[in-house]
Amino acid sequence: MGFRENLKEELTFQDIKVKELAEMTGISKHTLDHYLATNGSQPQAELAVKIAHALHTSVENLVCGKSFEPSLEKIPNETDMNIVINELRQLRENDFMFVKKLVHMLKTG
Repeated sequence: MGFRENLKEELTFQDIKVKELAEMTGISKHTLDHYLATNGSQPQAELAVKIAHALHTSVENLVCGKSFEPSLEKIPNETDMNIVINELRQLRENDFMFVKKLVHMLKTG
């Protein structure tokens, strides 16, 4: 699926109307309608970022869809993991618990 289909799907999933998205992004409803039209164009990167930010999703999701999988190269190497682990060990208990919850939320999507 392309940007148009993914944007439509995200709007439906979040129950957001085009008019609401226009208000959230500062992008005119007419422009958003054009992106959603069958023969519509894709937004410039700057506007795609605004749309993704307003929908609390990524540009990659809007362009590639939810099936987008990051490449294995983006997985942290062992050295990076050890640095993070050492930094976590230095946190206060409340801060550690916050990070733990945050990681869980990121993992479960």
